[in-house]
Order: sequence, then C-alpha cells, then structure tokens
Amino acid sequence: MFENISIEISEGIGVLTINRPKQLNALNKQTIEEAHKALKNLEADSNVGVIILTGAEDKAFVAGADIKEFADFSIAQGGTLAQEGQRLLFDFVEHYSKPVIAAVNGFALGGGLELAMAAHIRIASSNAKMGLPEVSLGVIPGYGGTQRLAQLVGKGKANEMIFSAGMISAEEAATCGLVNSVVPQESLMETVKKLASKILRNSPMAIRSAIKAVNAGYTSGKNGYEVEIEEFAKCFGTEEFKEGTTAFLEKRKAKFRK
Repeated sequence: MFENISIEISEGIGVLTINRPKQLNALNKQTIEEAHKALKNLEADSNVGVIILTGAEDKAFVAGADIKEFADFSIAQGGTLAQEGQRLLFDFVEHYSKPVIAAVNGFALGGGLELAMAAHIRIASSNAKMGLPEVSLGVIPGYGGTQRLAQLVGKGKANEMIFSAGMISAEEAATCGLVNSVVPQESLMETVKKLASKILRNSPMAIRSAIKAVNAGYTSGKNGYEVEIEEFAKCFGTEEFKEGTTAFLEKRKAKFRK
C-alpha cells in the first residue's frame, strides 16, 4: 500500500516507520503524503490508541528532508513546500487526537527533528544526534522548527542550535528538554512500547481533551486556560468519566477499552 513507510499494529499500538534507509529515511513529498494517509487511517482505527513514529534500521530516525527534491525551487514553490508539509504532517501530528511518541533511533536532523518535535513525547536512543542544519544550506527550518524548538528548549538555546547548524547529543537533548529521556538503542522500542501501554490504560477521550488543552497554550489567539475549562467540562458528560469515577469509588481498575 505504501512505498516509503511501513505500519505495524499490535495490542493497541500503531508503529509508523519511515522506511527509506538508503536515504537515511529522508522526507520527500511522497513520504510526507504517505505518512499523512497512514496517520488518518490509524486515527480512524478504534483498535489503535497510541502511535509510535520511528525510522527504519538503527542509523537514522529521519536525517532531514530530501534536498535534491527542492534544490531548484522558486520563492513561491518554497512557500508551498513549507505550507503543505506543515498541513499534511507536522501540524497534523501535533494536533493528532491520539498520543504520538517519537522513538528517535539515530540522526534526527532538519525535517527529522521537526517531525520528532511535532510528536507529543520524544524518547531517544543513546546514539541519537539532533540538529537543525538548514542555515548551512542557505535556508531556515520550514516545517515548524523555529517555533517548536524555541517552545521546547527556550529562545536562547534554539537560536544557538539554529544559527550554528550543529548537532547535539541525546544526553544534551534530554538536559535541555528537547527529549523526555534517553535509553540504550537496544531497549528503545521496548521502553517506548511500555510507555504506550501505560497510556492505553487511561481514558482515550480525556487524553484527546488533554492534547487540545496543552496545545492551546502554544497556539496564537487561543487562551489555554479557557480551552482547559471547556475540555474539563466536556469530560463530565461522557461514559468514560462515569466509568473512571465509578471504578475509583469501587476500588477497581477502570475499563475504558473493550
């Protein structure tokens, strides 16, 4: 069905792998479009509650965008490239209704780091290297990198990383808040799947509301507190709220999924 990505579904977890190892899983237009379609399918699948994004093999998560695809673009074409990429994949992932965890299993550079930053949670392998090298090519990050990096690590650190075009280690990424944690590469997927399983025990509806509320605080023109109040109130009218509170009072585990 897809040429550049693969999908595996098991025990409520959907693993989407960018599968272009010869190109270090670089993102091109086709890969972005395929990932968008796959994510839409997974979003509609009631058997899937958490998504894991990763790259094929053990060298790269996604080592940037496919430069040869846009090296001769005009100003207008460059604008369309960024706008469509953000719409189809990066913004789509950030506002996805199910939790998305990036399993950063190697180089995450340029568009690769931007994809990881769009995910809700990032776990990196100890060999991972991250950076936004776009200014070394005479361009800037165009898939949300200038915004999300500053949100995650602060303006000063973001400026340093973008201006220098350098890479940082997984450990430094964890120290500055770019990733949640670092684990040995051989245990990366096991660690991420354990986290996904823990998330799956909770209310899918409440998690959707939490994603909306957290994102609102980082969205221009939105009041995160007001969105939180609205989403908090909505929870009271759901069967999952009834199940969760009843299970608590009855001293049993809630059953949110069939």
